[in-house]
Amino acid sequence: MLRAIADAKLRGLKIIFNPFALMDIPAGNSLPDPYGGTLQAAYPWRGRITCNPAPGLPGTPDKTAAAAIQVASFVGTALPSHFSISGGEVVYSGPIEWSLRRLVLHYAKLCALAGGVDGFLIGSEFRGLSQVRSAAGSFPFVDALVTLAADAKSLLPGAKISYAADWSEYSGYRPTDGSNDLYFHLDPLWTSSDIDFVGIDNYLPLSDWRDGTQHLDRLAGVASIKDLAYLKAGNASGEYYDWFYASDTARETQTRTAITDGAYGKPWVFRVKDIKSWWTNQHHNRPGGVESVAPTAWTPQSKPIWFTELGCAAVDKGSNQPNAFADAKSSENLLPHYSSGRRDDLMQQRYLRAMAEYWSASGAHNPVSSVYGAKMVDASRSFFWAWDARPWPAFPALRDVWADGENHARGHWLNGRIGAVPVEEVAASVCAEYGLPGTVSEGVEGLIDGFAIDRPMSGRQALETLIETFAADVVEANGALVFRSRNRGS
Repeated sequence: MLRAIADAKLRGLKIIFNPFALMDIPAGNSLPDPYGGTLQAAYPWRGRITCNPAPGLPGTPDKTAAAAIQVASFVGTALPSHFSISGGEVVYSGPIEWSLRRLVLHYAKLCALAGGVDGFLIGSEFRGLSQVRSAAGSFPFVDALVTLAADAKSLLPGAKISYAADWSEYSGYRPTDGSNDLYFHLDPLWTSSDIDFVGIDNYLPLSDWRDGTQHLDRLAGVASIKDLAYLKAGNASGEYYDWFYASDTARETQTRTAITDGAYGKPWVFRVKDIKSWWTNQHHNRPGGVESVAPTAWTPQSKPIWFTELGCAAVDKGSNQPNAFADAKSSENLLPHYSSGRRDDLMQQRYLRAMAEYWSASGAHNPVSSVYGAKMVDASRSFFWAWDARPWPAFPALRDVWADGENHARGHWLNGRIGAVPVEEVAASVCAEYGLPGTVSEGVEGLIDGFAIDRPMSGRQALETLIETFAADVVEANGALVFRSRNRGS
């Protein structure tokens, strides 16, 4: 790890260190399941970690002092003073515990030994823990994160410190227990003087696409799920912004329920995709559905937002559900809504391009803070998931070395495909090279890893390979060459 940090610095790269918790729980284990099963789910998401039994189940310690005790056991008691450097290594001398604090502070000390890093995360996506309560409005894990942020800052005073919240976690907690509670439960963390930015792992959907021509977005005039304007617009519209599906049946029939707030006229408090409104407004908790007079400590526009993770699987309809990860051995194994499961590298590329271009652009959608004088979302601090340190193409080819290689084809990995170029851009480049008119693409979709003109040929001959491969017709209209898919409208 020290060598990796040193190498990155030599390359002039900024370093954001993320201590990552993985759940090494195999199938057939005998561990007690906080969610009421006979055993724990195999290789689950860390966001499933919670109190035992989980909130809402009989006998749960949630909303009692016992919940705080369970959280404290997970967090641990390791202190910065328990870590020292000896022989070029980090040495621990504190209590014997394998805890979150020991993990995070060990790596903070390691980063300090490496000469420091630009940013450091104290954890990510511990949604199940951050929502555990020791009383109606008390969240002990959030309090523990506040303390942990201060301790990490003491070890890395020059680094930007934060927590990477899940997209379903960052903005507040709305339990489904019938209480109508709404708490901006992470605000004590976001407002801490030791937290430099709001970290969000952004896997929000940009589309609601189905096969055929009779689903709502197609009927609204969108020709393809890969339409860049359609995907960009999905950052501030659609599911989790304008409407939600109240049930699986509602999703199947596309019965959309508008997101409203009849009590106080602030629908943004229920819109997890409405990042701008969350950032620009004061926050008022609503215990029992009644808005508190006093706001939380959050100061509108006070801190920038970083997308500490951002990605989409290279699979059919990936933008419908970017947080869906295909992994057969995991209980979280999932394809996006209405996906055929077919590999689709172009879908991944279109999603990433839509996110990058939307949040990089200036405009009212990404306002400049009146507090710190920069944009709400710092697009230069968006971290695409996932680059893999394992060398391409050895990974994923060497399955006897890396068992997860089979997941690459339809996974979030960028290795081996991020350099591919959309066919319409290759066609435009060829036309420019030969002095031909500009191009317009109508439904021609695909990626090209490489294209060579290996001998003297005309522009038409150079284009014919693309035309045949991608089933296109070419016509001249209004001074441009129109590449029209033969499958258009199917």
